[in-house]
Amino acid sequence: MSYCVGLTGGIGSGKSTVARLFAEHGVPIIDTDAISHQLTAPGGAAIDALRNEFGSACINPSGALDRAGMRQLVFIDNSAKQRLEKILHPLILEQSRALAEASTAPYVIIVIPLLFESGTYQNWLHRTLVVNCAESTQIKRAVERGGLSEDTVRAIMSHQCTRAQRLQLADDVIQNESGISALKSQVDHLHQAYLELSQRSN
Repeated sequence: MSYCVGLTGGIGSGKSTVARLFAEHGVPIIDTDAISHQLTAPGGAAIDALRNEFGSACINPSGALDRAGMRQLVFIDNSAKQRLEKILHPLILEQSRALAEASTAPYVIIVIPLLFESGTYQNWLHRTLVVNCAESTQIKRAVERGGLSEDTVRAIMSHQCTRAQRLQLADDVIQNESGISALKSQVDHLHQAYLELSQRSN
């Protein structure tokens, strides 16, 4: 199995941009959000379990999870959030591990928005990397790029680790306040570090 680096950060922190910069070095990217979408697409492996747990109302006419409806539900009902995670997280973890184990690259980046919140990844990741920026920057980016309202972004943030908690738990941190060139420089540096760490782990 490749050396596994978990990449995380709050909404609007720039995880996708950082992942793309690692991909430019030829690093395989395993995106847990993409896996989640596959699992909850029409005919996805999680659909039957979701229907059994939440009823047919949680499935839209195309046969996929009604993601907007489910997002609203888990914001107001923490038990619903836990039930959803109990279904999805083990399946996402299983597929992520399978992809990592199949990789022949020196290391892989696994993008996990709720890495620390889920509590299911740390035991098999070799290292964790947090993309960090000010909360005001997170909100601005999420509103501008995601088309979300500020209230929605703040609600999402309230369900995530705080910035301080992520920084305390991270092995490595990328600061994302100063533009793409500064970001690329940090990724270049970490790429070399991860190549060395992967060699040592073998």
